[in-house]
Amino acid sequence: MNNAIAVTGLRKAFGDNVVLDGIDLDVAAGTIFALLGPNGAGKTTTVQILSTLITADGGQMRVAGHDPDREPDAVRDVIGVTGQFSAVDSLLTGEENLILMADLRHLGKAEGRRRAAELLEQFDLVDAAKKTAATYSGGMRRRLDLAMTLVGDPSIIFLDEPTTGLDPRSRRAMWQVIRQLVAGGVTIMLTTQYLEEADHLADRIAVLDHGTIVAEGSSAELKRLVPGGHIRLQFIDPGHFEAAARIFSENSRDDDSLTLQIPSDGDVGSLKALLDRLERESIKVGELSIHTPDLDDVFLNLTGRPHAEQER
Repeated sequence: MNNAIAVTGLRKAFGDNVVLDGIDLDVAAGTIFALLGPNGAGKTTTVQILSTLITADGGQMRVAGHDPDREPDAVRDVIGVTGQFSAVDSLLTGEENLILMADLRHLGKAEGRRRAAELLEQFDLVDAAKKTAATYSGGMRRRLDLAMTLVGDPSIIFLDEPTTGLDPRSRRAMWQVIRQLVAGGVTIMLTTQYLEEADHLADRIAVLDHGTIVAEGSSAELKRLVPGGHIRLQFIDPGHFEAAARIFSENSRDDDSLTLQIPSDGDVGSLKALLDRLERESIKVGELSIHTPDLDDVFLNLTGRPHAEQER
């Protein structure tokens, strides 16, 4: 699979404040790549550099095969950017906002109106097309904002905190839109403060802290880096409970509820081995559940503070 974005040794400082200290990133085409990290970790700066808004101090970069510093126009032709704050003009209607973007993209009058109509349909905004954006709900404004990003039919989209301030239903509606874009071949680089968002959407996640990448992988891979995962076995028969406790010596037991917690990273191999052992020993289990660390645990382990704290 080709890389839509490739970054090696990216550096950026503002005066004495080093924001990015030599980060490496590879984003495969047609995937969602999430960049997570505490406030001030360098997420937005990374997006600004790759989308040609600011220049890097060092490193090598390719966005769709082009260098953002040396070939900014070529990069701008293939990308779209939805920032933390909506670019929607509240005094214009939804349709007028899209036509304005089409004019800025030099699409021509007929093509611009065709593209606007297409996007209004895609983002379920047809009924609100003639209404001013000031009357839109937060979710509608965010959908319009993303639709405006798509006027130029970009192959790579940077979404910087795309669902900030949305209610849970609007957030999930936006997730569905993002999934549909990727299914159509678009590459997404996502920064988000919602760990659940990265968990649900991202194919790969990089955790950025103090200007460096401290971990990268799928959500499941990152969770396996954190201790605390376990398989919980609950028994009906005290004899079977005692037999299992002897076999799995590394366990935390609760005699009152007849439960054992056995350390595990939750992968299929370890679960199969445990079940095979129970079957060989003819031990019957009443209930089995798998408990793995979540991305908040990953934050705490990798950055030294929980995600809830870094949002304050």
